Amino acid sequence: QDSSDDIEDVSLFDADDDVSRRSKKSRIRHPVASFFHLFFRVSAIVVYLLCELLTSSFIACMVTIILLLSCDFWAVKNVTGRLMVGLRWWNQVDDDGRSHWVFEARKVSAQGGKTSSEAESRIFWLGLISCPMIWVIFAFSALFSFKVKWLAVVLMGVVLQGANLYGYIRCKVGSRKNLTSMATNYLGKQFLRQTMATEDQAAS
Repeated sequence: QDSSDDIEDVSLFDADDDVSRRSKKSRIRHPVASFFHLFFRVSAIVVYLLCELLTSSFIACMVTIILLLSCDFWAVKNVTGRLMVGLRWWNQVDDDGRSHWVFEARKVSAQGGKTSSEAESRIFWLGLISCPMIWVIFAFSALFSFKVKWLAVVLMGVVLQGANLYGYIRCKVGSRKNLTSMATNYLGKQFLRQTMATEDQAAS
């Protein structure tokens, strides 16, 4: 493993150094994981939109969509999140029978040069955030158009993809306690800035 104190070769020209750094950040290191991160969830949306044109069997469409959503949930939770952005979450049961949710983020200093690339990070978060929003739109559309039979399928998409989104947001920002302290610190800083600005205006 590379340590943070290792000596690195430095380019004589800053432009060459910037280009090499950009290429490392923009390179997709896990193309297969990146592909399947989007494949299952996009396929489920495409099947939902085109299923009535392709077949008249509601059962076949429902089973296909649920299978794609289940494969997407497993792949994103267990594979793509760990490889693409260094995040993972899971549930474990202790000796007392209590269930605990664990949210873990990879430490950059411990991995050295094995940090996630910007391209993979963008692909991961774009797919993770946009697809649940699309399923929420589908849910409102099915509700207002009185397509009750499709509502269960759409809610399945919202729950499965929303669970992954919630889990990885918890991994990224920390626990709810940490999130609350971050918000409190931010509001405190904003209040302090406004107070100082008001005092400066009064003094002038």
